[in-house]
Amino acid sequence: MQYMMELDDIGRNILRQLEHDGRISNSDLANKIGLSASACLRRVQDMERNGLIKGYRAILDPAVRGAAITIFVMVGLSEHLKKDAQAFEQAVAKASEVRECHNITGSVEYLLRVEVSDLAAYKKFHADILGTLPQVSSITSHICLGSPTDKRA
Repeated sequence: MQYMMELDDIGRNILRQLEHDGRISNSDLANKIGLSASACLRRVQDMERNGLIKGYRAILDPAVRGAAITIFVMVGLSEHLKKDAQAFEQAVAKASEVRECHNITGSVEYLLRVEVSDLAAYKKFHADILGTLPQVSSITSHICLGSPTDKRA
């Protein structure tokens, strides 16, 4: 469902607070916003119901999960057919190393965020997963040296 209502300053402030701390209690959120707890809860529930707030999640440290290296991978497809794009998307969705897959414009069709333990693990993913997909015509890898700004939730 698409969110149709225009947000006022209070709604935008609620979203900013939740984006910063999705685990904030309703009473603390209401205090920060300047609303009663019941009015604040109604607004948040309305945003959830209408799809503006899609969910809440924990942000995990990749290194603690054993994924010390992040690599951004640009993937070009050999054909621009819907069936090829769907087959590629289904294949990368099954790969645990792929944390994000974005269909993009430009010289390639996809940008992947891949997390692996080390370069040997990436080489295996590159050869055994990406390198075996018949739809793939090009692979360009960019090793991430750091992420000074990362606002993903």
